[in-house]
Order: sequence, then C-alpha cells, then structure tokens
Amino acid sequence: MSYILVTNDDGVSAPGILALARAMRVFGEVRVMAPARNQSASGHKKTFFQDIPVHHTTLADGVTPAVAADGSPADCIALAALGLNEWPPRIVVSGINKGANMGQDVTYSGTVTAALEATIQGVPAVAVSLAQRDADRVEDYEIAAQMAVTVVRKTLEKSLPPLTILNLNVPAGKDVRGLRLTRQGIRIYADELEQQREGAWRIVGPEPGGMTNEEGTDLWAVHNGYASLTPIHLDLTAHRYLAELAAWDLSG
Repeated sequence: MSYILVTNDDGVSAPGILALARAMRVFGEVRVMAPARNQSASGHKKTFFQDIPVHHTTLADGVTPAVAADGSPADCIALAALGLNEWPPRIVVSGINKGANMGQDVTYSGTVTAALEATIQGVPAVAVSLAQRDADRVEDYEIAAQMAVTVVRKTLEKSLPPLTILNLNVPAGKDVRGLRLTRQGIRIYADELEQQREGAWRIVGPEPGGMTNEEGTDLWAVHNGYASLTPIHLDLTAHRYLAELAAWDLSG
C-alpha cells in the first residue's frame, strides 16, 4: 500500500498540519503521525529507553484521523519506520511550520529534522514552513500548501539523492512572486534570558533576523517575496576546510 506520511513539530492540533494533510490528498491516501504537543525547536531529538505514549486522535477539523506521539517529530518518524505504520510511505512531508526555518534554524527545527529522520530511514522527504509567526488559521497556510503540492509532485517524479531533503520556506501573504532555488543563508539571533522565578530561567527574544542582502540565499528569497527551496543533506563535513586542517601539526 502506498501513502503519504505527514508530520510536523507544532503539534497534531496545529492548523498548518491540517492544511498540509488536506493538500496532500491530491496524491492519494494520507496518514498523519505527529507530536501530541508543540515540539518546536526540538531539533533532531530521538528518544531511547523511555516510554513514548501514542494514541489515536483527529486533526483540528475533528474529522481527519491522526496518530499522536508524546515525543519529538523525529520520534514520530522513527516509530512509524520501526513498526507503528506500514513502511515505507512514498514520501514524508513535514509541516507546515508556523514560522520560517532558514539558515541555522534547520539545526533547531523539529520540522526539518523530522524530514532528516525520514531520509535516514530511506524515504524522500520535504519540510515546509510559512514565514508567518501569527498564522493561526488553516486559511493562512493555503498558498504554502499549494506550493508544497508542486514540490512534492516533482519530488515523487524525480526522487532525491540519499540523505538529502528539500526545505521549502514560503513568505507570508498572498502575493508570492515565485519559487527560487537557494542555499542556506545566515541567521542573526537576538535571544534573551528571562528569569521566571528563583532558579528558573527561560530563553526568549524576538523573531530572528538575518543577512537578507546576499542574493541566492533562503533569507534573501523570502525577504524579497519568493518561496525558497533549499536542498539539505546530512554530510556536515566542511570539505573545503579539510586541506587547511591537514596542514596543521597534529602529531602532538
């Protein structure tokens, strides 16, 4: 049986995953497995040797069935691959995230790392994010969902190299100027430390900015009204630095 597996990191009740699941039905059967609660910025967390409660539920429409796991987005994919679902699906689509995932965001993002877990498990994957932090209605995600359909359709036709995903970021608003193929840009964070009570702290701060003037990056594209599509792979080796590193005297 062939199906599309949809997940996210904002939690199974988020409007973005409902918009995405509805849009993916154009390809046939859609199954949803997502975190039971918000797991934003959970990164590539994978839970070992601890219970992960799982239950059946529905998306925010009260109709679309879903499986919710009390774990990370990567846990959701790992659980599916290890036997909680028929495996493999045709593709894993993760999102639609409430807020962009560009530049260094991809190392924090549960949306992106769910897709990375899928490619580790041998399945092509696309991560989808909307650059709108106040997107609280399903309707806010319609354009991003349709752009996801375009990218997923081509991915199903062409496939992806091993350990490689596509990261789609869509600007807010209805006037998206088109799609640009991009590389990762550079984020600039303005995190702050806020004391909640004695001995308890919270990392807070405004939405991150970044270098938006470097044409060809994801940040430049979204800043200028284009959707950004970036291929990301799991080889983190700094290949261009290897020769310089070889010149170090590491003999001790």
